[in-house]
Amino acid sequence: QLQLVESGGGLVQPGGSLKLSCVGSQNTFRNFVMSWFREAPGRQREFVAGIDWTGRTISYGNFVQDRFTISRDNTRNTLFLQMNNLKPEDTAVYYCAADRNGVHVRTIPEAYSYWGQGTQVTVSS
Repeated sequence: QLQLVESGGGLVQPGGSLKLSCVGSQNTFRNFVMSWFREAPGRQREFVAGIDWTGRTISYGNFVQDRFTISRDNTRNTLFLQMNNLKPEDTAVYYCAADRNGVHVRTIPEAYSYWGQGTQVTVSS
């Protein structure tokens, strides 16, 4: 059973940056598509970004608009999300998730088998 642990969330001012990390407990991490989702109060969980097992296929949610960068280091079983130019509407709990399919980056939460506990990101002045 793959366990995922996120870190890096916090409070940041509008226009600021944060880098989220997600560490997987097993080497099977490197075979999976890995993605970030977020969930704000009163809203459905939405796809932020995803990356295939090779790191060569990447997909972003439409709202990202070149502000976020997803990456992975399979040697450390770690997924990253660099977030720049943060906006108040980016405030949410951010989750990393693993899809046992390693090739196709799917954007629906139901496709993902493993989830972290989430890390809170708050963008406010």
